[in-house]
Amino acid sequence: MSTNRHAIPITIVPEDIDFMGHVNNSRYLNWVQDVVLSHWQKVAPPDQVAAHLWVALKHEITYRRPAFLKDTDIVANTVLEKIAGARAFYNTVIQRGEDVLAEVQSMWCCIDSETLRPARINREVAEKYFGLPRKQKPHTDD
Repeated sequence: MSTNRHAIPITIVPEDIDFMGHVNNSRYLNWVQDVVLSHWQKVAPPDQVAAHLWVALKHEITYRRPAFLKDTDIVANTVLEKIAGARAFYNTVIQRGEDVLAEVQSMWCCIDSETLRPARINREVAEKYFGLPRKQKPHTDD
C-alpha cells in the first residue's frame, strides 16, 4: 500500500447524533481532519511533525447516506492526491462497510509551527514520506 493512502476507524458516540437521529454533518469534517492529521503523523518523521501544522483551507463534501449511533464498521479512507507548495490536496471517503456515506475533497495548508506562516513541503519530503511520484526530468539528447 502506498504511503499516500491512510485509513482510520470511526467510533460514533451519542454526542455525534443530531435532532434527526443520525450523525450531524459537522462530525464528518472532524473525521476528515482526524484522518488527514493521522496520515501526516504516521508518515512524516517526528522532526517534521513537530515543525509543521496543518490547517484546512477548503472542504467540498458530498453526503451519500446517513450514519447512526448503532453503526460500528465506519472507516475514513484518505488519499493524498498532490502537494503544491504549502498546500496538500486530499480525497477522503467515509464508508460503512461497502456503503459510501460521504466523499470529501479538501485542501490543506502546511504552516510552520513556530512562525505560523505557510511552509512549503519540499519535493524530497513529498516523494520520500508521502509516496508521491517523482517528477520526471526532461530528456535531452546531448
